[in-house]
Amino acid sequence: MASTSESRPDPDALLALIKEESLAHERGKLRVYFGANAGVGKTYAMLSAAQRAQRAGLQVLVGVIETHGRKETMELQADLKLLPLRKVPYRGQVLLELDLDAALAAKPDVLLVDELAHSNAPGSRHPKRWQDVQELLDAGIDVWTALNVQHLESLNGTVGAITGVRVNETVPDTVLDGAEELVLVDVTADELLARLKAGKVYVPQQAERATQNFFRKGNLIALREIALRRTAEHVGDDVRSYRRNMVQTSRQLDPARTAAWNTSGALLVCVGPRAGAEHAVRTAARLAGQLNVRWHGAYVETPALQRLPARDRDRTLAVLKLAEELGGKTAVLTGDQIAPTLLQHAQELNCATLVLGRPAASGWGQLRHLFRPTLTRQIGALAPTLDIVEVGFTESVRQLGESLRHGAQDEEQHSPWGAKLKRYGGALAICVAATLFTLPMLKWIDLANIVMLFLLAVVVVAVRFGRGPASLAAVLSVASFDFFFVQPRLSFAVSDVQYLVTFAVMLAVGLLIGQLTANLRFSAQVSVSRERRAQALFELTRDLSGALQTEQIVELGEAAVRRTFGDSAKVLLPDTRDQLVFPDGLPEGLDQGIADWAFHRAQRAGLATSTLPSNAWHYVPLQAPMRVRGVLAMRPSHARWLLIPEQVQQLDMLASQIATALERVHYVEVAQSAVVQMESERLRNTLLAAMSHDIRTPLTALVGQADSLAASTPLSDEQRNSAQAISHEARELSALVSNLLEMARLESGQVELRQDWQSVEEVVGGAIRAARHALGPRQIRTHLPEDLPLVDFDAGLVERLLVNLLENAAKYGDSIPPHHPAMEVTASVTAGTLVLRVRDFGPGLPPASRGKEEDLFEKFTRGQSESSTRGVGLGLAICKAIVDAHKGRITACNADDGGAEFTIILPRRPPPPPPTETDEIDEP
Repeated sequence: MASTSESRPDPDALLALIKEESLAHERGKLRVYFGANAGVGKTYAMLSAAQRAQRAGLQVLVGVIETHGRKETMELQADLKLLPLRKVPYRGQVLLELDLDAALAAKPDVLLVDELAHSNAPGSRHPKRWQDVQELLDAGIDVWTALNVQHLESLNGTVGAITGVRVNETVPDTVLDGAEELVLVDVTADELLARLKAGKVYVPQQAERATQNFFRKGNLIALREIALRRTAEHVGDDVRSYRRNMVQTSRQLDPARTAAWNTSGALLVCVGPRAGAEHAVRTAARLAGQLNVRWHGAYVETPALQRLPARDRDRTLAVLKLAEELGGKTAVLTGDQIAPTLLQHAQELNCATLVLGRPAASGWGQLRHLFRPTLTRQIGALAPTLDIVEVGFTESVRQLGESLRHGAQDEEQHSPWGAKLKRYGGALAICVAATLFTLPMLKWIDLANIVMLFLLAVVVVAVRFGRGPASLAAVLSVASFDFFFVQPRLSFAVSDVQYLVTFAVMLAVGLLIGQLTANLRFSAQVSVSRERRAQALFELTRDLSGALQTEQIVELGEAAVRRTFGDSAKVLLPDTRDQLVFPDGLPEGLDQGIADWAFHRAQRAGLATSTLPSNAWHYVPLQAPMRVRGVLAMRPSHARWLLIPEQVQQLDMLASQIATALERVHYVEVAQSAVVQMESERLRNTLLAAMSHDIRTPLTALVGQADSLAASTPLSDEQRNSAQAISHEARELSALVSNLLEMARLESGQVELRQDWQSVEEVVGGAIRAARHALGPRQIRTHLPEDLPLVDFDAGLVERLLVNLLENAAKYGDSIPPHHPAMEVTASVTAGTLVLRVRDFGPGLPPASRGKEEDLFEKFTRGQSESSTRGVGLGLAICKAIVDAHKGRITACNADDGGAEFTIILPRRPPPPPPTETDEIDEP
């Protein structure tokens, strides 16, 4: 029967669980309606559940719902309270977004936020809707949302390869993993296609295109499988989390409840110190592969196993490394007994199958099993429902590399035989001192009390020197008591047989005390080691939280790694070209090529890895949430530490903290730079707008006066030419001011598109007439098909776009003869776009812009920095802003037969049908 202390739940686990539940109570709960595709009914299921919750008395608020015009969905939404959407002006349009501040102020019991992967309009507090949801959850509001499988970040590439469509809006997997509830909404592929055909997913025209592209039956089946598997993974994580809490808090109270549940078929292989343990690992890996389940490897270190020679410890570490290479997750456990510790680990991982090596069938192992049950029998007695697989025995061929074996030999050299002789000599000295101390007291102290003094000496030896010296002290104490105190004295003969019982009890108590003390020392060492690792991590986290410069983070990180692993550590950071920077005076043995490989591949390299393991340094990529921020190169005092899972986890945690701190400082610098840039941009636009507005009025007057002067008589030819020159220069300056005003207006984001169905021919003709003053006598050749349809766009902005392109061609095409066709304007349409091309026959784009054509559309960028051609480089920037407002695209290139060509691609809708003549019906 288990003792009270053994059956009592772990107090640390209880405190951690209470803290976790307290935090979970303060934070809102996230429920995700998860589906394989659009149209499976996620929003419908969410609204149906919201109706039930509202009838149950909960305050339900609809933050944002995408009905897509579905009648059934809109009917479900009708009875729910709606949160007014926030209007965001953007490039001439008004976008409707979730009003986050209003939702936080309302603080409902349940808030419905559809389309979790949605990207918010520019200027919103968060760029993504899932970030809005995180803020709502932090405020204690329960959120229900919907998500398709193709929007998961980790599955984005897989789904894109299957369907041929890559979605840009994604959600990190951690958001889904953190959801308290995951509701799978699933329909078969045939049923979804039937819904699509019936118009319950998209309007008929969209449904037809979707069936031909994304909504093919094969795609739907594959997406459904992926969604089912991802849901199963989430449920499996929930089961393991529940099992871990249950096992830690109710261990040994109810064996039926804490027994492993065979829900996932996971395997756990026990790695033992005996030769041939790698055969059990290979068998577990093979079984896991055949069953398609996860598997784990564990080594239980007891006080007895801790005293194994270095060769056996090396073999165990080599087998653990083999398990990691084969895809298993390994752990080194500590405990007084193997069976209970291993069983607890299996219960926490919910592993219902245990793989063990077959016990020894001959020699000392067979004799030992006569008095003590095998590990298989011990586990079977503790967990009758656990499946146990015993594998055969093979000769061991697995061993550590040469560099790692040297580390083990170095460790053994730290405990030479001289130190052991000192410990046993100290035990002998304490026994002699106890005998000399008690001899003079024989006349006044009873023999029973003398026995207690000898037992006290055994306890002192056990506490001071450990198990072996304590065993020696127990034997010597019995011998001394018999020789010096039991009649006949100075002889090992015993006159009274009852003293034999005394000797046996003294020896048994002494050996037991030694065993218990050794176990206590072992547990204390484990606790000190764990406390040291936790303290190192805490100190690094505390110091990094106050670091504001990259140099401080590097210094603190290197110091923390040296304190934990000893010897040397170096943090290497990249430059602006994403190449590692190696300072002068690198430590001996640090290889720049290996460090660069680890940085660009984001993989470990060097010592104790499969990549260049002969190097004495271990290279760890500093993987931050967004990208790799550098490489941590370290040379441990003992290479074998890198094969112990707990030490590797400690190194990973240190590297992660360093990487996160580097990324934090980087984004602080980026944010500061962005703020300065935004303020500079705002100030520049304000100045430009103010100056341009004040200059435009006198320029208009100057142009009018110059034109009047040129038309007046009598004037000499020289006077008339001067008046015309004044008018031309004033018009040029007026055009520049207009560009400045237009750029400031476009940059302000207050432009509203006045889209209507326009004739392309009229817009092109208007642009040529408006640019005639800059074109002069140059000819413009147009290619406009007679059957060009009407196109929906803002005629004023598109005309301005063409005027800027024509004026730009006129400026940089001065080498063309005046009566030669200087430029060419063509237009064409495709199924969904309008394509406009403006080209000239001049020298083409400048050589410096080859391969950097996109830079020509930046503000204040000119083709040639030093040129006689006037301008400030705003014309093409305005063109790009206008095209972006229409959600189009503009490109520049050199034409095949000379000259520069600009291509504008604008999206278009099918034009409305022409009105039909109907007979008028006279009313009576």
